[in-house]
Amino acid sequence: MMTELAVLRKQTGLTQKQIARRIGISHKAWQSYETGFRTPRPAVMQKIEDYFNVPKEVIFSAAFNYKM
Repeated sequence: MMTELAVLRKQTGLTQKQIARRIGISHKAWQSYETGFRTPRPAVMQKIEDYFNVPKEVIFSAAFNYKM
């Protein structure tokens, strides 16, 4: 199953490394977020939300639902 992050990134046509650089995080961090292995800190969630112009609650819905 593809995460919302993977879907959004693929829609941009960018590689994981390129999107990580544009957001200002490491490639490894992006990989762990995209695979669902880790959930980003709120500040990073905000950067991702700003970049894609999609609410973080939509992008990270699984993480928000799990924590509730």
